[in-house]
Amino acid sequence: MKKIKPAFKLTKEEKAMEAAVNWSSVRPATEKEKKEWAAMARNTTAKNKIITVRLPERNLIKIKAAAAREGLPYQTYITSLLHKHVR
Repeated sequence: MKKIKPAFKLTKEEKAMEAAVNWSSVRPATEKEKKEWAAMARNTTAKNKIITVRLPERNLIKIKAAAAREGLPYQTYITSLLHKHVR
């Protein structure tokens, strides 16, 4: 396996973590995985649009409570729900 030289210097702790990895157990990515990762990268770099949505206050309170249980800001939680359910 060809070793790639990083464009930055690793700290002592990072070097220790890298040395601890059993690289022989790492398998090459399949073509399917490569396509999935490419799609994820495209979706991640997609431009965001700002929208306004009117919700009943009761629903917003429930959304904020659910987001708090997940440990997320409520807007991030709403976005994650949309990503999960809209394909």
